[in-house]
Amino acid sequence: MHKVKLTITESACRSGYHRAGDSFVVEDLCPPLCHELWNIIYPYVFALQNGAEMDWGDSRSRSFDARCPDGGRVCIHGELLERE
Repeated sequence: MHKVKLTITESACRSGYHRAGDSFVVEDLCPPLCHELWNIIYPYVFALQNGAEMDWGDSRSRSFDARCPDGGRVCIHGELLERE
C-alpha cells in the first residue's frame, strides 16, 4: 500500500485541533484528524493509496486539496509519497 502525506495548509479550526503546517503520513491507520475532516478526505486517501490519479483541472495528479465541511475552516493537501 502506498503512503499518503497530508498537510494542513490553512487553519481556523474552531476547536484548535489543526494548525497550518501540521503534517501526517497515512499508511494503514487513520491519522489524528477530527472525524469530520477525515470523513471528507478518506475516499481520496484510499484512492491514492491504491494507485489512483485525481482530476486536476485539465490534467491528472496524484494529489488533492480539500476543505473542512465546517465552513471550510481547515484546508488540507494530500499527496502520494513515492515508494522508497
